[in-house]
Order: sequence, then C-alpha cells, then structure tokens
Amino acid sequence: MVSTNYAPEHAGIGPYSTQIAEHLAASGADTHVLAGMPHYPAWRVHEDYRGRWRLRETRQGVTVHRRRHTVPARQTAVRRGLFEASILTHGLLAPPRVRPDVVLSQLPSLAGGVLGARLARRAGVPHVVVVQDLMGAAAGQSGMSGAGRFAALAGGLEARVLRSAALVGVVHESFTERVAAMGVPRERVRVVPNWTHVRAPSGDRARTRARLGWTDDTTVVLHSGNMGLKQGLEVLVETARLADAEGTGDGGDGGSDGDGRGGVRIVLMGDGHQRERLLGLAEGVRSLAFLPPAGDEEFPEILAAADVLAVTQKASVLDMSLPSKLTSYFTAGRPVLASVAAASGTAREVEHSAGGVVVPPEDPGALLSAVRSLAGDPERCAELGERGRAYAERRLSRRAGLERVTGLLREALADG
Repeated sequence: MVSTNYAPEHAGIGPYSTQIAEHLAASGADTHVLAGMPHYPAWRVHEDYRGRWRLRETRQGVTVHRRRHTVPARQTAVRRGLFEASILTHGLLAPPRVRPDVVLSQLPSLAGGVLGARLARRAGVPHVVVVQDLMGAAAGQSGMSGAGRFAALAGGLEARVLRSAALVGVVHESFTERVAAMGVPRERVRVVPNWTHVRAPSGDRARTRARLGWTDDTTVVLHSGNMGLKQGLEVLVETARLADAEGTGDGGDGGSDGDGRGGVRIVLMGDGHQRERLLGLAEGVRSLAFLPPAGDEEFPEILAAADVLAVTQKASVLDMSLPSKLTSYFTAGRPVLASVAAASGTAREVEHSAGGVVVPPEDPGALLSAVRSLAGDPERCAELGERGRAYAERRLSRRAGLERVTGLLREALADG
C-alpha cells in the first residue's frame, strides 16, 4: 500500500489506510506500507518521528516504510507542490525493497498515486487506486492561494494515474462522474464507501458534558476534525458572533451571559493549518470555544455529548471530497447539520442517511436558524440521530467496508 497518511494519525485518511493494512495482515497477507511521517491534522511532524530520515517499523503485523518529506505549516499551492514533490522524490530514491503481488494507492496524495503506479509497473502487477479526495478538483475548489495552475497540473497527473489503474475505487457515488470524465472507463470504477472507524459511544453523556463545562441549557454545536481551507470554518465563527449579537442585542438566548449559558455554544475541536487564523478571527466572540483533538477513547463520547454535529464546506466544494468525519458523526447518534453546497457529495450523503439537515454554505444566519430549530424540537433531534446511527450500522460497518476493499484487490488479481 502507498499512503502518505498512516497511524498514529487519528484523523482524516490515516485511520482508513491503517485499518485496511492491518486487516490484510491479519488475513495472512505479507503487508507493506510506504508512508510519510505522521503530521496530520496538525501539519507538524509527530514528536516521536522528528529528525528521522527513513524508518522501517512494524505495527500490528504491518511493515511500514516511512520516508521524510516537507510539512508546510501554511498551505499555498507552491508549498503543497513542494510537499508532494518531496514525497515523490524520496519515494523514488528509496522505494521499499519488496516485490508485491498487488499495489494499493490511497489518493489524494498525488505523489502516492504516482509512486504506486511506478511500483506496480516495475513489478508487473495490478495497481488499484482508492480515491478519498481528488487533488486536482480540491485545488481548484479550495480557494488556496495560487491554486489555478497547480489544479491543472495535479488534475492531469491524477488522470494519468487513474487511467492506468486496473481498478479505481471511489468512496462516494458523486465521484464517479468526475473520474469517468478523466478518461477512466466506467467498468473499471467501483464504489467503496468509507466506514465508521470509531466505536459507538458508551459513557455517561451528562458526565461528559459536565466535564467539558457544557450546561444543560446550552445548545452545543460541535465541529470535529481538520481546520483547513476547504472546510470554510469562518461560517461557524460568524455564526457564534451572530449568536452573541442576538443575545446582547435583545436579551435573547444567544450567548447572553458571556459564557454561552442558556444559548448556543459553537465548539471547534481539532487542529489544522487554519487553527491560528480562526483563533484570531474568534477573538472576543463569547459563544465560541476551541478544543484540542480528542484521544481515541474520549472522541466518541465528546461527539455524543454535543447536541448538533456540524460539517461545513466552502460553497465552491462540490465533488472532490467527502468528509471522513461523517461516518463518526452518524455513529454518535446526534443530528448532523451540514453547511454545504446542495449539489455536493456531502449534501447527498447527509440526505441519503436521513440523519441530518442541509443548509446553504457560508450563510451564518441560515446555520444559526437551523440550530435554533433543532434545539426547539428534541424529538426531531432524537429521530435524526437514530436514523444516522441506523444508517451507519446498515451501510458503514467496518467489516463491510474492509471487505469491499479486499474485494477490489481480489478482483484485480483475478483479472491479472
């Protein structure tokens, strides 16, 4: 497997790559992973791996070959290009000394896709690609500085990798048209949805809320995960600012006493290269709080302790990304509030689950109105939460997800 992101990363694509590799190893396959140094979502190299150039380690029966690369603290098209170039260069200079029977690449790492294609070609074996995000489309839709030229270059390389693959898996139906438009025959495309990679909550919800300082009369809206450009988290900052204004302006219930009691509390939990900027934008906003990334044990409990789980994207984000947080959100059994484009894959997934509400992107007023509507209807919240949980159990189980990916590999091997 070629995946820039791998354990101990606990957010984004890393958990999926890790669980696939460990599943294959547990099934008896001699499994190797060419990975980068752990850095996501903080975009800082994990302290246990700093200063390392190359590393070979064994994790849960999987041999992991790590190669050093740049890690840009701030995202621009140029810095992202250097990040990808460093992964590609080091992978080409020092590929793992193994002869595979099949190579599996996880996109959006463009460098990872190119490396996977090269390793498969040199060994004369099938190359299978699973598309988690499309980098060319991501660059074009993210609003990243200088992204136009990078988007065209990345999209061209991405298309070459996908066209040469034996099979292409996409994590959502909405990616199929985009991949087909890149020249991949439809008969080589398979839908392989992600699964929930966290356990269901099992603790005392009231105790978790008390520990976090969330009072019973506060409606907590939680966003968990990466704080990057495409998330457009400014809308949550402005939603909290609007809650402040409503509370102080007319004595309403929007953050009226300075700490969110009796009103709406927006919580951003996680890390990412936009975190410091968001902290600056949020200065003086009383109805907003930040939390660091949660550990694996407490993460599902914090999700379940919130009243509403938010997913946001910029209006320009349509068909290049499906937030991995959705699988965890559904499992938590809380209503999902999606501030995303109506035509996006994210909107379709929320609507398909029947576990949430979709509002227009980059619209704080619409978002706050939806929060208040949910807060005023506990029965509806409970119903949405249960529908999301049932959807996760029915469609997003780990066993089903891993079997879909394993089936891709079996099919590619059978076809030669």
